[in-house]
Amino acid sequence: MAEYKSGAYLRFCIGLLLIPCGIALTRTVVASIAASAALSITGGARPFLMVAAGVAAAIFVFWALPAPVRLYVLAHELTHALWGTLLGARISGLRVGASSGHVKLSQSNWLIALAPYFFPLYTFVVIIAYYLLLVFFDLRPYVLCWLGLVGFTLGFHYVFTIYALAQGQQDVRDYGRLFSFSAIYLMNMLGVCLVLLAVSPLTLQDLIRRLAGDQAVVWGVCGQALMAAWRWGYSMIR
Repeated sequence: MAEYKSGAYLRFCIGLLLIPCGIALTRTVVASIAASAALSITGGARPFLMVAAGVAAAIFVFWALPAPVRLYVLAHELTHALWGTLLGARISGLRVGASSGHVKLSQSNWLIALAPYFFPLYTFVVIIAYYLLLVFFDLRPYVLCWLGLVGFTLGFHYVFTIYALAQGQQDVRDYGRLFSFSAIYLMNMLGVCLVLLAVSPLTLQDLIRRLAGDQAVVWGVCGQALMAAWRWGYSMIR
């Protein structure tokens, strides 16, 4: 019990530290998306626009049509299984229902438990399938269609991640809400950064420079807030 509580306290503290990181990364992502959109529109770089259109299409489909929950449940449980296998766990059973599922693993950790909320399985499948087929067929004339599908699967992942977390998930409760939500958000934002690097005019140097600046700003504000709180508390007890 003591070990469980110490682990919970540690995850809580890590979750707190991840919040400023997530805020800074959000500033970076928003600024990068805005800059990439402007460069894509004025410079004719259509890959970014196709991915963005795919994400928008997924959001519209989720809003306008019956949600394909079973399709999400399948991806959710397969992602548990995939990450469990990669991290040395053995799979002994997999069940997918209309609204819920279950996979039995010989071991688990926070990466395995939270992977479905930050790893877009269908996007990964679409990317791997494209490059495998590229060995046998010339798919370059259809690259914009492929990028639209990448965007659509990303949108599917983001929409259903929000939908699933809003319902309450045992995976999140097991590792603490603060740590889980902070880690899931941060990992998803890092995923957006990778996509931006792949399909937009943004360069890695620009991204790192912008991220470093945003981290400095946010942590500077946090430091000032802590100092102000310390001075206030000290003045109260004098």
